[in-house]
Amino acid sequence: MTGQRADARRNYSRILAVAEAEVARHGAAASLEQVARTAGVGSATVRRHFPTRQALLEAVFQERVQALCRRADDLGRSGDSRTALLEWLHDLLAYAVSARGLADALTYEPPTDRPAEGAAPDSCGALLADAAAPLLARALAEGTVRAGITFHDLLTLVVGMALATEHYTDPSARADRLFTLAVEGLSPSP
Repeated sequence: MTGQRADARRNYSRILAVAEAEVARHGAAASLEQVARTAGVGSATVRRHFPTRQALLEAVFQERVQALCRRADDLGRSGDSRTALLEWLHDLLAYAVSARGLADALTYEPPTDRPAEGAAPDSCGALLADAAAPLLARALAEGTVRAGITFHDLLTLVVGMALATEHYTDPSARADRLFTLAVEGLSPSP
């Protein structure tokens, strides 16, 4: 945004504020044309700032994803690697359930074994992968999670839970239940 004219910066801010409200109401399917109309700009102006729907979604979720990244860093200093990783994953799930469209935005990125490979370096998925990497590496090194688990495995679980529960009356409670099942397993411990 540096070096842009003042009116371009205002348009960007207005478009982003309107997009946040539209995505909250309609999820990832929010109409870009409606965003433009409500922001009082033309569709071309929206596309100039956000050339793709994915770019708009990334901008909408950027601030909260940054907060999740800071949370991962804080948890990385805690004593129990398994608890730290699970708390962070639960926080990610809670946000994906509450922020319509985030789970959809995270499905745009191609699955890889290397977390940020194939994604823009500042994309939500790449930022989350980079934030989770130390938590996961520590849990793997300490043997507190199953060997071979990748960030993409964990992200797929969280995104799947968020998408599967979005139409429930209480999606948060249902997602929490699924999260517990995934962590504890389907069978009782011997």
